[in-house]
Amino acid sequence: MAELLHYTFFQHALIATILVGIVCGVVGTYIVARRMVFISGGITHASFGGLGIAWYLGFPPLAGAALFSVASALGIHWLSRRQRIREDSLIGIFWSAGMAIGILFIYLTPGYAPDLITYLFGNVLTVTRPQIWVILGFAGVTLLFFALFSRPLFYMAFDREYARTHTFPASVPEIGVTLLIALTIVLSMKLAGIILIISYLTIPQAIASLFSKDFKRQLRIAPLVCVLVSVAGLFLSALLNIPSGAVIVACLLFVYIFLWLLRRLGFFV
Repeated sequence: MAELLHYTFFQHALIATILVGIVCGVVGTYIVARRMVFISGGITHASFGGLGIAWYLGFPPLAGAALFSVASALGIHWLSRRQRIREDSLIGIFWSAGMAIGILFIYLTPGYAPDLITYLFGNVLTVTRPQIWVILGFAGVTLLFFALFSRPLFYMAFDREYARTHTFPASVPEIGVTLLIALTIVLSMKLAGIILIISYLTIPQAIASLFSKDFKRQLRIAPLVCVLVSVAGLFLSALLNIPSGAVIVACLLFVYIFLWLLRRLGFFV
């Protein structure tokens, strides 16, 4: 297993796994606390439309996915608040439209279709050095954002109306965290893929909730769990030659079920 660390591509994958694990642990904790899991699912699948368009036009697929994710996140946020359209209806519209557009443009692209397995289920072994720098920069921005806006984000997670009346305009952190969620989803595609991203953003938080119900403690526990289990899953996926996303999510599920059973049996409270 130690021999894997001698390969540059695996070193890149390991660094990316650690960084993405930290980001998903932090952002995912807010998503679960705000009950935004379904919204995140809509943004995730809507990003497939940008991926397909970018592939058709000859641009980097992840860049297209990022633009579509941001546009979808802001679109859902604006339409649900300004136009009074039901949020669940908007999620369904963006979800289905993104997938339909992505499939259509990939089908219309001349030549061979891209390796969709990489985008649907993830393959962190394909991460490049420039992408690592992007993920590193984004991880720094995410941690800085949560450090600066920790109090309003805490209020927003549990009582949005209180946040709007007792802090400075909540639209600033609210729009900021919406953008972070959209970009976190895109950066996680290499690791977990479109289909499995939701699990990656929620299971570590479920594990953290077994140890503490305190939001701030969960912000520390969830990234740690996410990183440790993801690294273990990465090594296991490399040894078994299975897409990393599927193995990592399976490992997270196993850890959650195992710890839940231990708690039910009274081994810890």
